[in-house]
Amino acid sequence: MRWLPDAVTLAAASVRTVPPESTQQALGYPSLFLLVLIGALVPVVPTGALVSTAAVVAFHQTAPFSMLLVFVTASLAAFLGDAALYWLGRRGLNSRNGSRWLEAIRSRAPEERLEQAQGKLADHGVAVLVLSRLVPAGRIPVMLACLLAEWPLRRFSRGNLPACLAWALTYQVIGILGGSLFPEPWEGVAAAVALTVLVSAAPSAMRRLRGAGR
Repeated sequence: MRWLPDAVTLAAASVRTVPPESTQQALGYPSLFLLVLIGALVPVVPTGALVSTAAVVAFHQTAPFSMLLVFVTASLAAFLGDAALYWLGRRGLNSRNGSRWLEAIRSRAPEERLEQAQGKLADHGVAVLVLSRLVPAGRIPVMLACLLAEWPLRRFSRGNLPACLAWALTYQVIGILGGSLFPEPWEGVAAAVALTVLVSAAPSAMRRLRGAGR
């Protein structure tokens, strides 16, 4: 959480000087697509905060369909990134020596979370994928559970599509709320980033508190 003030400050500073809308659209949508795509493959990019930030900027624009373009761009990038990571994981699962992508997925799925994901996947099937995208740090354990259950890419994609749509819509709503509460775009961006980071950090903080209580 030490980087939270820095993230909020950086996001606010980046939009204090707002470029023309044409420049925002020419640079913003491709950048959003690439960053969300990379974040799906390598989960170090705060993709939820990116979607919320883009939604704040789009909320203050006058161009038609700005909000729709943010939604389509974010959900498509998340879907393609997830599909690519799952495909790479399946290749590693079927190879004799595995792959670094499969090992990377395993390293980000603690054994306890993996067992929970496997149990929920067995009980509820595809519906678990939707929730996994909305729960912070829930995507990778469920994806690994699908890999170990030997789901084909087509079956995984059918469940992952509504998951990505729900994910993009959720973080876009956070951005819209931030943009509507403040008159200046940079204020809405700062609020959206802070809220997104807090939502993402809440589950791990609660698990630590429970562990300390035990």
